[in-house]
Amino acid sequence: MNTVSSDNSVTQGAAASQLPSGSARARLRRWRGVKDVSAKVLVATFGLAVVGALALIFIYLFSEVMPLLQSGDSDVRSSYEAPGGSDAETVHVGSNRHRSLAVRFTDDRRAIFFKPISGDITKTVDLPLPEDAVVTARAQAEPRTRISAVGLETGEVLIVEQEFSETFSDGQRHVDGDIKFPMESEDGPLLDIAEDGTAVRNLAVQRGSGGISLAVELADGRLELINFAETTSFMTGETTVEIKRFSLESPEDASITRMLMDITGRVLLAGDDAGRVHYFDISRPANARRLDVRQVMEDDDVSVTAMEYLLGSESLIVGGSDGRVTQWFLVRDEDNVRRLQQVRSFESHDAPIRTIAPEYGRKGFATADESGVVKVHYSTSQRTLLTQRVADNRSIRTLAFAPRANALYAVDEDERFHIVDVNNAHPEISVGALWGQVWYEGRSEGAYVWQSSSATDEFEPKFSLVPLTVGTLKAAFYAMLFAIPLAIMGAIYSAYFMSPRMRSTVKPTIEIMEALPTVILGFLAGLWLAPFVESNLPSVFSILLLVPASMLLFAWLWTRVISPSLGRLIPDGWEAAILIPVVLLVGWFCVWISPSIEIWFFSGDMRQWLTDVGITYDQRNALVVGIAMGFAVIPTIYSISEDAVFNVPKHLTQGSLALGATPWQTMMKVVLLTASPGIFSAVMIGFGRAVGETMIVLMATGNSPVVNFNIFEGMRTLSANIAVEMGETAVGGTHYRILFLAALVLFVLTFVVNTAAELVRQRLRRKYSSL
Repeated sequence: MNTVSSDNSVTQGAAASQLPSGSARARLRRWRGVKDVSAKVLVATFGLAVVGALALIFIYLFSEVMPLLQSGDSDVRSSYEAPGGSDAETVHVGSNRHRSLAVRFTDDRRAIFFKPISGDITKTVDLPLPEDAVVTARAQAEPRTRISAVGLETGEVLIVEQEFSETFSDGQRHVDGDIKFPMESEDGPLLDIAEDGTAVRNLAVQRGSGGISLAVELADGRLELINFAETTSFMTGETTVEIKRFSLESPEDASITRMLMDITGRVLLAGDDAGRVHYFDISRPANARRLDVRQVMEDDDVSVTAMEYLLGSESLIVGGSDGRVTQWFLVRDEDNVRRLQQVRSFESHDAPIRTIAPEYGRKGFATADESGVVKVHYSTSQRTLLTQRVADNRSIRTLAFAPRANALYAVDEDERFHIVDVNNAHPEISVGALWGQVWYEGRSEGAYVWQSSSATDEFEPKFSLVPLTVGTLKAAFYAMLFAIPLAIMGAIYSAYFMSPRMRSTVKPTIEIMEALPTVILGFLAGLWLAPFVESNLPSVFSILLLVPASMLLFAWLWTRVISPSLGRLIPDGWEAAILIPVVLLVGWFCVWISPSIEIWFFSGDMRQWLTDVGITYDQRNALVVGIAMGFAVIPTIYSISEDAVFNVPKHLTQGSLALGATPWQTMMKVVLLTASPGIFSAVMIGFGRAVGETMIVLMATGNSPVVNFNIFEGMRTLSANIAVEMGETAVGGTHYRILFLAALVLFVLTFVVNTAAELVRQRLRRKYSSL
């Protein structure tokens, strides 16, 4: 005993001699404290950095979107007596795109070029009109053509075209203006339309692809259509003009107040003093006829006082003596006949509308009334953007936009010019235009449409974000529908039932799939999977039905028939390996039997059968995207879910099994409940991954911005749309900023989903933490 005690004393002494001294322990405590504080600071710093990065992303996106939310403004920059004197009445005003030179046409035979800001005259051109000529009618073609016409008391018409030429010398831009006469007779540019001296009462002029057309109402009620058909010789380049005259049926029960022709030369519209608009089909001038008469004013005693086409001459803007402003265009009815249909109305004036000025390059326009108030509107967004009193209680007789829509030229009844600066960068945008149904030109009803560009300048941009948002949710929905069952059930099996050795191979393999570039998946989906699915459509649905059924059948056979005799040959946890040949065999069988199924049930072509029953089928559709993007999302959901299930405390499962529960009951009643916060987080992270996916949906969807959840049609997502169109936009333009708005919507959508997911996860964690 003494020997043992001696040995213990020696051991304890040696151990005590190895313990650090008091000063060393103090240094260790200080060093541990430094490490603890450093860790806290680093974690907090980088955590705040992440939050700050997200905040900066949001701020940057919002800064690009902010100009869309700002309202326009206007200001009367200068007012002065009309250049050339106020004795003559202004017939028309125009300017070059830089607003450095403008032209004023007067009824005393002059075209006066002047500087818009100061009113200084630079040049005067005498028009070839008789000295005693009295202007009785005036008309303007679409603003882009710069063509206008005046009708005289003698029944003659003069068509003039303004042009501005620019030269550069010594680093300075020099602008010069001139007047041309695009149509001339043998006697000169003055065209004798009446031929008998009857005065011109109303006039419409338009230049289309085939030449210039005139519609003239004479004082005796005759309504004449004159086409100047231009033909250019392919060999010589010489242009010849053929003049054709046609008579139209004139309204008998009202007087025409305004006439317009569209740029196609197929439509003539005439407004009258009874508040109606007459629609003439002049596509075949020899058989021209009136197809429709529409009451465009609410009361019969209200007359049409102003009427203009918007850019492209599809939409008609009508102003009345009651101050109302409405938009109309031709819509096909049930009998396939085009008739005038009111589409929308705008903020009314308190005085009769006197004139309407359309913009050169957008679907905007300005209206002016007899009290001197000018309002700027935009058709697509149905907004009245600006209201400006230009002249105090003086009627605005002439109104015109500058080519860039950054200024208005208004001339009042006292022949004073008012130059109005207009700042109206993004009039197309409103909540209704972005998120509501909009009735676009050429359509029979309102719709959600994204179509940002076209081949023509008069195209009406369509910026509805609804198809893109629906497409994003549609792609994510079908991807999650494919990925969630496979990922979660695979995670449950590998974490709870699979052998450790097999799990050590399966889990890393699936996680490596996450590193596969999505552009490869998109490439394979678009060029291989989509044609395969189209050619073997029955096999896809057969696989979805027969593979799960065959697995259940094999599992039943295994437990009832095979396992009692051969089960000892397969170690526990390796049962999934023997399902691999079953799945492959059933998949091969479904592909092999697919042509026969098409012949038996779908008349030999399932795609055509779907079309016949009214289901649209696109080769690159949501089914293809769901499969391809599902494979991209599966590793994310699987990995997080598998960790959540595997990390359930062992004492919970062992306690459940000890109480007599089966492994399956333990899984359903204990493991899944405990792991549910992690599984839910996995699903939400996978959903966020699917929502933000770009390359797969870009290459495998067809990028059709449609609003439906048809699994056989494609879609366009927010992220794919940004990738496709950002390179085509003008920096700072409306389209450019709307793409940033789409990015902001995507950012907010994922942020809201992730925040909601975190709240739900925390609630589930608190609920099942007692386990």
